[in-house]
Amino acid sequence: MNKTGKYIYGVINSSAEECFDMGEVAAYTICFEGIAAVVSDSEIVDYNHMPKDSLARLLVSHQQLIEKVMTKHTIIPMRLGTFASSDEEVSMILSTGYRTIKDILEKTKDSVEIDVVATLCDFKSFLQEVSQEDEITQLKQSLLNKEGGVTIDDQMKVGVLVKNHLDKKKEILANQIQTALGEITQNLKAHDLMDDKMVLNTAFLLDKNRQKEFEQKLDQINDKFEDKLNFRCVGPLPPYSFYTLEVKKPQFEEIDWAKKKLGLKDDFITAIEIQKAHRRTAMTCHPDKNPNTPNIEQKFEEMTRAYKILLDYYRASNHDEDDEGCYLNEQAFEKNTVLVTTMA
Repeated sequence: MNKTGKYIYGVINSSAEECFDMGEVAAYTICFEGIAAVVSDSEIVDYNHMPKDSLARLLVSHQQLIEKVMTKHTIIPMRLGTFASSDEEVSMILSTGYRTIKDILEKTKDSVEIDVVATLCDFKSFLQEVSQEDEITQLKQSLLNKEGGVTIDDQMKVGVLVKNHLDKKKEILANQIQTALGEITQNLKAHDLMDDKMVLNTAFLLDKNRQKEFEQKLDQINDKFEDKLNFRCVGPLPPYSFYTLEVKKPQFEEIDWAKKKLGLKDDFITAIEIQKAHRRTAMTCHPDKNPNTPNIEQKFEEMTRAYKILLDYYRASNHDEDDEGCYLNEQAFEKNTVLVTTMA
């Protein structure tokens, strides 16, 4: 028999016991010091090994419940498939992630996410237009005049050049759209393009009171690119792309790696020391400050990841804003077996 637990949808700013009834699913809140997890009683299952049709049904149910909560609250979503064994464990998760959660709730107050996708109306015509670029036509002509004929390597060179120009023209279009919509949004996050026809796949975070203004702006952009692009808009959504919470068990080796990466030597650190180490290290590996240094982007990403790991650990160790620091040794680590963080 499978075990029953608490499925966690997300966290809201609330001290009240509330219910969100969706017929087959009845969710309710578990509160902790002004924040509340929205949960439902559920069989604990592994979403990673679930048949696609079953997962699809759960995704629909999950989103419908989220939308119900959004009519009253800003909700910070929890990673899909997050379970706790009991009410007490839910409260422990809220306690552990309290400072991180409060910080995110403040940043996203009255905000929603809207996802915008733009695809080329006529990819073939767009490709032909790109192929007329001077650099490409000159390369083609030089290859036609080449002794011995055109080789497979030559054809690959043309293909690579066409792809580069294609990507550049799509990037220009995407930047125009992002700049226009960015004027009325708080933040944006570009996602990977799924195929060559896709020009834009971007999430926008905005004040929910400006949603109509956002839609009007998107209509204007659609009119401008009517013959070139098709637009698809999804939302409003919770801030999935910006702040999705994740409950995880850290490894001591990961904490120790982060400490060394930021050049911290003491076993006891404060938030101020973490921030100072981050600023100090950033100066030595920021791509803008060190443009000619090999692998500088990777070094900067590692430093940023180390900072996030230590800050999350510090917040998990200090639920009170007045606490002055935390220990990074293995003995102290055993007391902080759960971290609540945002997914990368």
